[in-house]
Amino acid sequence: MRFTEFGLSTLKEVPSDAEIISHKLMLRAGLIRRLASGLFTWMPIGLRVLRKVEAIVREEMNRAGALELLMPAVQPAELWKESGRWDKYGPLLLRMNDRHDRDYCFGPTHEEVITDVARRELRSYKQLPINYYQIQTKFRDEIRPRFGVMRSREFIMKDAYSFDADQAGLEKSYTRMHTAYTAIFERLGLKFRVVDADSGEIGGNRSQEFHVLADSGEDAIAYCDEDNYASNIETAATTADGIASPAATQELEKIATPGVKTISALCESLGVSADQTLKTLIVEGVEGPVALALRGDHELNAVKAQKIPGVASPLTMASPESIVKATGCGPGSVGPIGLDIPVFFDHATLGMGDFVCGGNEKGMHYTGVNFGRDIDTPKTVDVRNVVAGDPTPGGNGTLSIARGIEVGHIFQLGTKYSEAMQATVQDPDGKNQVMSMGCYGIGITRIVGAAIEQNHDDAGIIWPASLAPFGVVLVPINMHRSDEVKEAAEGLYSELREKGFEVLLDDRKARPGVQFADAELIGIPHRLVISERGLAAGELEYRHRADAESQNLKREEALKLL
Repeated sequence: MRFTEFGLSTLKEVPSDAEIISHKLMLRAGLIRRLASGLFTWMPIGLRVLRKVEAIVREEMNRAGALELLMPAVQPAELWKESGRWDKYGPLLLRMNDRHDRDYCFGPTHEEVITDVARRELRSYKQLPINYYQIQTKFRDEIRPRFGVMRSREFIMKDAYSFDADQAGLEKSYTRMHTAYTAIFERLGLKFRVVDADSGEIGGNRSQEFHVLADSGEDAIAYCDEDNYASNIETAATTADGIASPAATQELEKIATPGVKTISALCESLGVSADQTLKTLIVEGVEGPVALALRGDHELNAVKAQKIPGVASPLTMASPESIVKATGCGPGSVGPIGLDIPVFFDHATLGMGDFVCGGNEKGMHYTGVNFGRDIDTPKTVDVRNVVAGDPTPGGNGTLSIARGIEVGHIFQLGTKYSEAMQATVQDPDGKNQVMSMGCYGIGITRIVGAAIEQNHDDAGIIWPASLAPFGVVLVPINMHRSDEVKEAAEGLYSELREKGFEVLLDDRKARPGVQFADAELIGIPHRLVISERGLAAGELEYRHRADAESQNLKREEALKLL
């Protein structure tokens, strides 16, 4: 491909609305152009990368025995009402009406549609197992689209759905997809981790996420190589094992703390550290407010908290008015001593002694608080985010925390959708058997952004070879002024293309500095510079995009290296 025929335009300046590096570089390198909030046009060079992701995903899905189909993007409301998700899915679901005023949605996912396909097409257990997949556009009405293609409203996704006769069959299908996903991300050349995760609104019995590791990742991942453990921080578990309450060394005292409403202000006022304080958070419960108590330096985990019996789901913090009514004081002064509502203590609080907590009176706190003397020693629950240094659930190591970008998610749905929508097959005895389902998603467009977040430098993108829009860029210096350079460039261009290379020939009337800058910005792995000086020496200047220095090579050496 010739640069002048490709319609590629790069930008020198960083767009003002771009927040993260992938968004900035995708706009600057001409991969995408913004249409509206969360909506992007994929330009020719960006589409080349996108198609390479799709090709690898498609090859591995086919290798795993999945069957490709294509389902409608627009889905009738009846199916979503049948599964119970029409009202539950919330504002992310883009709803619409046709000319007959019938309800539809633009599919954010396709569990309902594929279950309808299965119940119509599958009759006998002999047709199982089967796995359908598609690569298709989805839409989720994000309240705040941001980070370019990382959190857009419209995106391309590979979603697959397996159907088995029972849980044992589902386990095999799930393992097969786990293996296929691992192969996909290895072929994409990305550093990734597979972590245990919460199933969220999709539902199901078990799920795992595939995360591309990047400092800019939205998700925190807890992992321990020694214990072969990795989990999304939402589901990383803590225990009370080995935690014992220390003996009291201080007397209980209630002291005035006027104006103190935060842990940081409390620490500053009393000269204590956050891990010596206990915070009591009031949330909405099924039958009234519920208190959650955890160490002042720990963060509440909403996913864990809303699974506690009696706590409302989704987790909702109580209003200031509800807190005053339930506790007799406002937020910032609430504590567990004498509290007349259910209180759930986090496991880590067991190890606290002589701690500080709210006094259930405006501007008052207790100091010298101890379990067994001032508060009954509680039966604790897991309600916080893990932190680096926490023991692993297996007890064979300690946790480290990394940032990751979720690019794939696999679920064991079980019979959640097939039972609700009566998707059955006849078992060997001729009886109706509800099928067990699995669901497996990969964010195609998101992978492109995640790859850039993981692979870039100050000059631009550094594509893994499997994703690069072109394999080689030829940079002839002043070819429009030198017939010798032009002839050498055209000859090399033809030869490389004949050998199967994807080549971009920079045939613009541009300064060498501009040519070099654009080649680095776009991130093409191999660069060959053709100049009069080099030709006189019988050499080409070669540089790999990830290398700091160039090297001069004889023409045949350069071709051999490629």
